[in-house]
Amino acid sequence: MKTERKSFKGKSLYRPTGKAGEYSAWACNFYTGCSNNCSYCYCKRGVMSHVWSEEPMLKKCFKDSDNAIAVFEKEMLANIDELRKTGIFFSFTTDPMIPGKTLELTMEAVSLALRNDVPVQILTKRADWLDAEVWKTMCATINPDYKKIAIGFTLTRRDDLEPGASPHTERIAAMKRCYELGCHTFASVEPIVDIVNSECAMSDAYPFCELFKVGLMSGGAKPDKHELKALVNKWNSTLDKSGKKIYWKQSVIDYLGDDFTFWMDSCVDSDYNIFSY
Repeated sequence: MKTERKSFKGKSLYRPTGKAGEYSAWACNFYTGCSNNCSYCYCKRGVMSHVWSEEPMLKKCFKDSDNAIAVFEKEMLANIDELRKTGIFFSFTTDPMIPGKTLELTMEAVSLALRNDVPVQILTKRADWLDAEVWKTMCATINPDYKKIAIGFTLTRRDDLEPGASPHTERIAAMKRCYELGCHTFASVEPIVDIVNSECAMSDAYPFCELFKVGLMSGGAKPDKHELKALVNKWNSTLDKSGKKIYWKQSVIDYLGDDFTFWMDSCVDSDYNIFSY
């Protein structure tokens, strides 16, 4: 059952609402803009469009990276009890793992969170950071409990729509490495561009993925309802009693209506905490 959340909106940390709130109770945004240049990106439209760029830019509320991490630490410590329960999600307004652009500040914040017993969730379309020195140094320096790190990869299997991101095959390989390392892993199968590619992406990730989050394209074309229902039923059945979980976002549930099938053993709601299992 979805629990009511108290509001909080700082410069770095905040409690997401709406569709973003389906992903995490708490999130951190240091940057706006992204060099992945995905054609379907929701940030390019609507309320984010006036600050969007094709390169990540530090938010104007921060003087520099040092100021950003100082603000993050202050806001984190002020909400530490709640954050230790749910973790912090990075990030809704950029890809937080772009080497030489966003990765370094993300890793500094992740290190600070882990040293304070705060779990972290990271969602990315990049695979090249796993060999970056800043990631390896962070792991070696703080010797983290990898079960407090959840690494997620957005999977559409449409590299043509994500020209600046790592190819799908590299993301799957990176997920495998994170899984073998001991991190929690999840896949954001959103947006569903077409059923066939989403189905293949989920199959590719299945051996290394603990949690799938599946949603429709915001403001885009909707898939055939019969095909979507078949996808829901197949993956509910595939994951049933496997220990792996799936969260069907509200966009899927609303679109299918009475045709949506909820399987208790495999389906979870938006309050599911990957760190509690």
